[in-house]
Amino acid sequence: MIDRRAFLKSLAGLTTGILLSSGGAEGQDTEPSSDRLGTLLPMRKFGRTGETVTMLGVGGWHIGEMTEKEAQKTIDTALAGGVRFFDSAESYQQGGSEKRLGKLLIPKYRDDIFLMTKTVARDAATARKHLEGSLKRLNTEQVDLWQVHAVRNPEDVDERIENGVFDVMIEAKKSGKARYIGFTGHTSPSAHQRVLSKSDIFDACQLPVNIADVSYESFIEGVIPTLVEKNIGVIGMKSLANGGFFGGSRHGKHGTNPRVVPKRVSIEEAISFVWSFPVSTLVTGPDNAAQMQEKIDIAKTFTGMKEAERNKLVEKVADMAGTTVEFYKA
Repeated sequence: MIDRRAFLKSLAGLTTGILLSSGGAEGQDTEPSSDRLGTLLPMRKFGRTGETVTMLGVGGWHIGEMTEKEAQKTIDTALAGGVRFFDSAESYQQGGSEKRLGKLLIPKYRDDIFLMTKTVARDAATARKHLEGSLKRLNTEQVDLWQVHAVRNPEDVDERIENGVFDVMIEAKKSGKARYIGFTGHTSPSAHQRVLSKSDIFDACQLPVNIADVSYESFIEGVIPTLVEKNIGVIGMKSLANGGFFGGSRHGKHGTNPRVVPKRVSIEEAISFVWSFPVSTLVTGPDNAAQMQEKIDIAKTFTGMKEAERNKLVEKVADMAGTTVEFYKA
């Protein structure tokens, strides 16, 4: 564990570079600021965009899974709690997530939030169609961030490049339909590495960051250092392994497999671990408004995580790492 401990310490030390002020304790964020809706959660720099974003964001897939009443309550809870980063994708509920945000969030709060959506398109024509559909469903003329979604492996990346998907991303940014562009994936770090070696067009990258990741096919070790070097905004996801920490083995669901939470670590420990790294924002997937509030409360009390704490958490779950817990990995 010596080399790994040194690596984690070095990487965590880079976190101060994305905070608006680095005068606090290790990994500590800024004092909160306010907007017309109230007090914001601490803000972090978002790569080379020059933007700042709240350290916590709302996962759009989960918003699409809720009843409309619970979705509205969750959105309201997020806004009242100082969250201003909202995620979605055209593939979520076949556009249902975007429609929900376009109805419940955008009409009143478009100018107050950072809005992101994504496309799984594998060719240029489909990507253009997806973008137009997303804008219509989201009830807006522009998204703040549009991402190539769910790159799986190097071959998948090469295919999307050859079929013009990356070119459409550039077009979207030039036209103003997307202020910034990025890419996502959760299957293998090799896919992200291929994107980063083939292109330098992206402003942001979304990837899994959690305490089990370090011990198996690690995005933290294999991707985040390059993102920091290239000054690309880091969007963390799957801090609880997409339900895998609760015994789940399919998207967003709990299950009967051995549990990381609460058997080995607490939710607060798992999430604080993520914020101790150079992650601009963490997209969380709440099942309801109460879970959204739980994450907000953790963000409000986050004051950093020391090296010894991080290493202890990694060791606690090292024997569970792999595709049982992180079932979405290759």
